[in-house]
Amino acid sequence: MFRALQPYILKDLAKKYVMLMGPRQCGKTTLAKQLMTHYEYLNYDSAEDRQVLFDKSWDRSQPLVIFDEIHKQKSWKRWLKGVYDTEGIPPQVLITGSARLDLNHKVGDSMAGRYFEYRLHPLDLSEICKVDPKAQPQKVFETLWHCSGFPEPFIQADETYYRRWRRTHQDIILRQDMLDLVAIRDITSLENLIILLKQRVGSSVSYQNLARDLSCDAGTVKRWLTLLESLYLIFRVTPYHKNITRSLLKEPKFYFYDHVMANPESGARLENIVAGSLIKACHWFEDITGYQAKLYYLRTKDGVELDFVVVIDDIPSLMIEVKTKDDDPAKGFNHFRKFMPEAAAVQLVKDLKREKTYPDGLEVRSLIPWLAAIDLANYTTK
Repeated sequence: MFRALQPYILKDLAKKYVMLMGPRQCGKTTLAKQLMTHYEYLNYDSAEDRQVLFDKSWDRSQPLVIFDEIHKQKSWKRWLKGVYDTEGIPPQVLITGSARLDLNHKVGDSMAGRYFEYRLHPLDLSEICKVDPKAQPQKVFETLWHCSGFPEPFIQADETYYRRWRRTHQDIILRQDMLDLVAIRDITSLENLIILLKQRVGSSVSYQNLARDLSCDAGTVKRWLTLLESLYLIFRVTPYHKNITRSLLKEPKFYFYDHVMANPESGARLENIVAGSLIKACHWFEDITGYQAKLYYLRTKDGVELDFVVVIDDIPSLMIEVKTKDDDPAKGFNHFRKFMPEAAAVQLVKDLKREKTYPDGLEVRSLIPWLAAIDLANYTTK
């Protein structure tokens, strides 16, 4: 399957090393191998390939060398820096990994200035409709709803296949990838934490409450959540405030990269799908244009709330509320537009009879076609 990031990665490979991050089984290796006809592929999980990496004896006559899961190697950034500074380009080098390759960024990034970064997400309405003009958004949405956007179960389009795939997928993340990063003995507690997060999708999360439910301390819960984020199982959305420090101190929301894990009855899955599309759009906008794009939610101490706000280069640019059927504009728009009047206001409704716009610019849009055509460039004056 062609992925929308491919032409951008190909262009950058001629200039720098490229790092491709994203959830396990979202299509990174497949994308990497279809960039060029000829390549050298080395996976750190393979003992034979590890020896090639240690000896630095890969085939330099190939136009592309792919280092997969190289982040599991000790001091991998220093090792890559040495290769880059000694040999440069060619061959072109692509580094892929199912854990965040910037995991140790705060410790120091020895690869600074030597690479471009891309984040590959599961498939969503926007990407599928972008690469396949014949795709029918409503039909695509139904498949995404039941089978997720991970390529393998999405292509199979079978709920039983998806459920079987999900069990092995999560097991590999917790019992293999997690242990490659840090020694954790209590895998059962991590599995229980995931169950609790599934019940809280769309709601702010209290570390203290999670700690009480798991019979551990809040610091342990925070550490586990960070690890689950690093392995691209979940992503965090914090409440927006001009003072970012205050924002980080408030209760976050957590969503799953596999949105099917969220409850379909409560509206949580619908909100998770939108959250996934928005965070993917933010990462795309950052990786392609270099502008900063962040996803937050809005909430006051009095309980006035909107589901999401997209902030581009520190400017609130797009406010979004997600509804299943209700087409009456959310009250939160009137409150928050006083503080961010330049931001576009869009209420997305899944089952909408008629789209609307109001004199103040507020839009009530059908959720599926809006997600299929999402482009953050439309919401910035940059």
